[in-house]
Amino acid sequence: MSRETIVEIASTLPADIRVLSKLTELLQDVDSDLDEISALLRGDVTLSAQVVRIGNSPMFGGARTIATVEEAVQCVGFGQILKLVGTATAGRLSEATLQCYDISAKLLRDNMLYGAFAAEALARPAGIDPRLAFSAGLLRSVGLMVLDRSGRGDSTSAPLYSSSRWPDYVTWEKRVFGISSCEVTALLLDEWRFPNEMAEAIRAHYILEPGDMDCPLAVLLNVGNGMARFVSRSFQGEDNLWEITPEKLSAIGLTEDDFEPAIVATEKSFEAAILSLGN
Repeated sequence: MSRETIVEIASTLPADIRVLSKLTELLQDVDSDLDEISALLRGDVTLSAQVVRIGNSPMFGGARTIATVEEAVQCVGFGQILKLVGTATAGRLSEATLQCYDISAKLLRDNMLYGAFAAEALARPAGIDPRLAFSAGLLRSVGLMVLDRSGRGDSTSAPLYSSSRWPDYVTWEKRVFGISSCEVTALLLDEWRFPNEMAEAIRAHYILEPGDMDCPLAVLLNVGNGMARFVSRSFQGEDNLWEITPEKLSAIGLTEDDFEPAIVATEKSFEAAILSLGN
């Protein structure tokens, strides 16, 4: 698949990802203010309505009624706005089943959110930027969505993934599309001007090559998805990639003692997010 084809297919996804990209830029700019963030979110009517609805949920306090995007942004502030928009984005991006992968819409949403919150929780003790980790955990599956749309849109139709025939998604993707979903995601994050560190981490987060262990964010995403596997929120074609080993923990400066608080924080955030989405 060419870069042009990948970008063209990705343009049919909800615009939330591009909004999230611009939001990431604004949050990294010390001169940005909440008015700029409000203006950005108002540009997408559907997303802004979702932001207001989620802003009224217990996840973000629910102490007062929020009626506008401006009020939602002012209420949650810089510290929580990425989590608010990210939760809304997960709800929008996971509205359909990934038929080629046999991933239900619910499992896709759950994996996106759990992976994002797990990455955020692990990032703090690992000394990695929690916002960057959250965004990477949330968007790592964009490539799956694009390849699924490509497979369903092909007039010859792509052979569906089957665990009895293919050991993992990568083997199947390379055979059918000539590119892995991780590579697709990294290409798109680069196209949408997300931080390069985030794209490279997602490209390497399966930890299939020796050098992949040298990217702390990639290892953190791998371990976070290992946590998701423990609670049945991972995908069958990836399960064999998420073994949590002492080597991986050492690579990001974590120990087994870091897991209990990370699990508690992840479960709390995940349950609140699901409640805020009304599911």
